[in-house]
Amino acid sequence: MKNKVQLIAYIDRFGKKGIAEFHAFLSDHLKDHFEGGIHLLPFYNTIDGADAGYDPKDHTQVDPRLGDWEDIKKLSDEFDLMADLIVNHISSDSREFQDVKMHGHNSQYFDLFLTKEKVFPKGASESLIKKIYRPRPNLPFTTIKVGQDEEYDFWTTFTSDQIDIDVLHQKGSAYISQILKTFSLNGIKSIRLDAAGYAIKKPETSCFMIPETYDFIGEFSSKARAMGIDVLVEIHTHYKHQIEIASKVDYVYDFALPPLILHTIAKKSGTQLKNWLEISPRNCVTVLDTHDGIGIVDIAKQDDNPGLLSDEEVDYLVESIHKNSNNTSRIASGEGGSNLDIYQVNCSFYEALGKNSTHYLIARAIQFFCPGIPQVYYGGFLAAANDLKLLGTTKVGRDINRPYLEFDEVLQMLESSVVKDLSKLIKFRNTHPSFGGNFSVLPTSDDQIKLRWDLNDEWSELNIDLLKSNFEINYSMQEVESLLIF
Repeated sequence: MKNKVQLIAYIDRFGKKGIAEFHAFLSDHLKDHFEGGIHLLPFYNTIDGADAGYDPKDHTQVDPRLGDWEDIKKLSDEFDLMADLIVNHISSDSREFQDVKMHGHNSQYFDLFLTKEKVFPKGASESLIKKIYRPRPNLPFTTIKVGQDEEYDFWTTFTSDQIDIDVLHQKGSAYISQILKTFSLNGIKSIRLDAAGYAIKKPETSCFMIPETYDFIGEFSSKARAMGIDVLVEIHTHYKHQIEIASKVDYVYDFALPPLILHTIAKKSGTQLKNWLEISPRNCVTVLDTHDGIGIVDIAKQDDNPGLLSDEEVDYLVESIHKNSNNTSRIASGEGGSNLDIYQVNCSFYEALGKNSTHYLIARAIQFFCPGIPQVYYGGFLAAANDLKLLGTTKVGRDINRPYLEFDEVLQMLESSVVKDLSKLIKFRNTHPSFGGNFSVLPTSDDQIKLRWDLNDEWSELNIDLLKSNFEINYSMQEVESLLIF
């Protein structure tokens, strides 16, 4: 991946058109913004299932309402592309599972899917079930009748419409390999390995990020590299796991960064953020917002492992988001949002900061100066507020930060002062050579932050005064000191 800013976007929500129109708009208006490429959120058949494309019926087919693989290849000629490889599950409406429903255990696809019996052949006691780590409050199984008179408890880690794959079976391995091959043939240069932490299930364990999971991720990454594809692993978990994962893959998300930045601005204290930056993975991709909510588990304690923030600090952070959003995030999170995740707050990042443009630019400046390749979500790029109308229509909590925008709306939003200032930051991050060098956190008081990059004679330095809520960027320009002020 290029060390430049990437865009994260749904094709159908950024412009409400197909791939060709999406391509033309980016080429005409935003080519110099997203030189790092584009992370395309699911564009597979279908994009509007139970989980906004993360429950594909056919992972190797482009949803025909958007276009086809030829359109993707044309887009990849101009922009480096990342795509999601959803490794844990497939839609219950998929051709494969529909065949299982018709033919039961006699289906040629039966062994593609994971049942409770395969993992617990001697049965699963209540204590064994309680050990399983849950991202959502429901049980990890759904009882489904198949064939003539058969009934099985299928693993459904996320929803009953998303049937888990047996990735250790030959059929599961072949299924995933076919997706990887399709990506390689159609210009995808990087993949986001979605839900990989849940892929391996084993009795007497949490079935989440167990040693066998690390082995699976490592083996999969080797297959992808052999095809010239980089792997970004998507896992929300304790920060120590992120550090461990980073040693085994090409890239890992720095999911601790978004809540730490919010905490830093809310408390006007940079101590916890600076402590994290001393140990955070360097082969990471940074985000502030994505199609999911703002992760909390990444900075909280887990079992006996202390978090990056104390319980009291986490509670303060969550409440500050709710307060800044006038409680709209509370409506969309926890019990307030269906299809909920217990470790996330659903809110746009701009709204999480009370739509304070200065605070928002400080947050983005920190992101761009932190180690890693920065990704910017389409809603975050446009400083979008919470979409209460969409939330009210779908009743899906995460839709509060998944707006559908016409191209005319996007053009209007590009003219706002905060987006113009963010564009200036993006172009600076893309063009200054120092970001290819060495990173350092300079010593300051608790209410100050200084982040610096050095490459030979070129350097850049971000200086933030948290009490005064202002920042500036000093940098070299052919050995002459310059200043970028906002």
